[in-house]
Amino acid sequence: MNELRIAFSSVYRYTLPAKHRFPMVKYDLLPEQLIYEGTVTPEHFFEPRLLTEAEICSVHTREYWNALRQQSLTRKEERAIGFPMRPELVTRGRYIAAGTLECAEHVLKHGGIALNIAGGTHHAYADHGEGFCVFNDIALAAKLLLNRNRVNKIFVVDLDVHQGNGTAHIFKDEDRVFTLSMHGAKNYPTRKEESDLDIGLDDYTSDTLYLDTLYNVLPQLLDMVKPEIVFYLSGVDIIKSDALGRLSVSIDGCLKRDEFVFEECLKRNLPVAVSMGGGYSPTLSHIIEAHANTYRAAARLLS
Repeated sequence: MNELRIAFSSVYRYTLPAKHRFPMVKYDLLPEQLIYEGTVTPEHFFEPRLLTEAEICSVHTREYWNALRQQSLTRKEERAIGFPMRPELVTRGRYIAAGTLECAEHVLKHGGIALNIAGGTHHAYADHGEGFCVFNDIALAAKLLLNRNRVNKIFVVDLDVHQGNGTAHIFKDEDRVFTLSMHGAKNYPTRKEESDLDIGLDDYTSDTLYLDTLYNVLPQLLDMVKPEIVFYLSGVDIIKSDALGRLSVSIDGCLKRDEFVFEECLKRNLPVAVSMGGGYSPTLSHIIEAHANTYRAAARLLS
């Protein structure tokens, strides 16, 4: 039975340094908005557990984990992540990664779509963090499912505006994971890794070209890869107003993107685990509306 589930923890809203704080309020406001408008009820939410050390080290190196645990990262390593490291941020990352894993476990058992109100930390490599990403939640969930023989083939659909460089590098030699990244060609990271398929879009790409590209590529890949589960990184930093995006997709175009991904997966009976990804518009209502649309689309299609 297809069933909508949403991972959320109060830990997600851990306060960052002031200059990084504004986008973080979305982790509180989004659940409130979805419940207020009746898209979901409190019963749709679950609180993830803490990812264990052994689970973390299935992807991340022991040296990196020890540096995080002991708070001994160098200043250069902290600058790569983007903020000073604190124990609370490490704990937050462990809950976020567990949320994505538990979403995946749920949809494998029950079908449908499960969404994490956080995650999409695709810039984290096995041995270091980058781009505000400490642990790579999708890589961890995918690797643990493979290690536990839960699945044999995984498809990562990364539609955040930034290339999923960490995910691509982690799975570069893993034939059981197919990585698609459709992103801004000139956006961060400057040095891209090689996904199984990278689609770099020009600055100011708008709805028609963005959606036509997705419509032409995704169904063929789903049929070719034949995954048993799809991890979908649904970043809304593709919208025109996003401060870090450089693309020009409308909020409605972003919704059509989400609907298409879900429809193509569901028609093939593919379970979908969603990580929220980026959204950095100066206008908070744009961030919440674009993210809420992902959940609205999922709820409508499963109703």
